[in-house]
Amino acid sequence: MHVLVLNRNFYAIQVATWERALTLLYLDRASVVDDQYQTYNFSDWLELSRTIKEHPGGFIHTPYFRLAIPDVIALKFFDEVPPAQEVPFTRRNIYQHYGYRCCYCGRRFPTSELNLDHVIPRSRGGATDWSNIVTACIPCNLKKANRLPAESGMRLIIPLTKPKAGPGLVLAARSPVPIRSSWQRFIDKAYWDSQLETDG
Repeated sequence: MHVLVLNRNFYAIQVATWERALTLLYLDRASVVDDQYQTYNFSDWLELSRTIKEHPGGFIHTPYFRLAIPDVIALKFFDEVPPAQEVPFTRRNIYQHYGYRCCYCGRRFPTSELNLDHVIPRSRGGATDWSNIVTACIPCNLKKANRLPAESGMRLIIPLTKPKAGPGLVLAARSPVPIRSSWQRFIDKAYWDSQLETDG
């Protein structure tokens, strides 16, 4: 189980193990943050844990108490934001960046029905990086083949872009676990290119 860690200003900065999160909470270096943005210190969270019957993160049990594993914690004394970094160029990040859509027909597909397409084919010197790779469904990929889009009578409906490397995006890209829905409000989606968020 992993826990989202926020800085003092509620910006997501890392994903930690539950053991690390509970240590920070116990040492009074962090507070638990709930769905209503209320914060709890260790003793308050321990008291609240007694009333919680079910919790998505589960519980740890000791001979003396039962404690819910928090989903989100906020550090009490750290307000820095990690510096912007290059978003790793991986298949998963490319799919996420383009919203699991084919950039030629604009439709959303499962990953099993998406390919990565070189806009300028490799045979013509096209690079394999953010400047030349888009997602394409299998039919569009086959239609385009080893040609430029215009030569195939096609065009990019979703423009070729590079992700804006903000801390929220980098955190999502580097997280050791998938980003949970309860974390999403803290992962600033504004770092994703707004042109790609076309149907909510």
